[in-house]
Amino acid sequence: MKVVWTLERATVRDVYEHLRSRRTIAYTTVLTMMKILEQKGYVTKTREERAFVYRPARPRQQVIGSMVREFVDRVFDGASRPMLLHLVKQTKLSDKERKALLRAIEEVDE
Repeated sequence: MKVVWTLERATVRDVYEHLRSRRTIAYTTVLTMMKILEQKGYVTKTREERAFVYRPARPRQQVIGSMVREFVDRVFDGASRPMLLHLVKQTKLSDKERKALLRAIEEVDE
């Protein structure tokens, strides 16, 4: 999704080339992921000449929220607390980040 958001419109080949410049990845893997993103409604595709062009279907924050909810449901049985505790314990937070996190928690409690 990050590549499609960055490029705003991309073919599977575009996404593949973008990702391949950073790591080894199979073209078929990118093709499969693009199909999944389309099935989930995160991207739309239109035929342009001989290729499908994918575009973001929903805003970034909305997609990220959906993906996080899906992850929490799948990995943590819908409970966000264990995930948050894991992230806080395993991540080296700076004082500034810790304070920002505490402020965000306090805002939710209000």
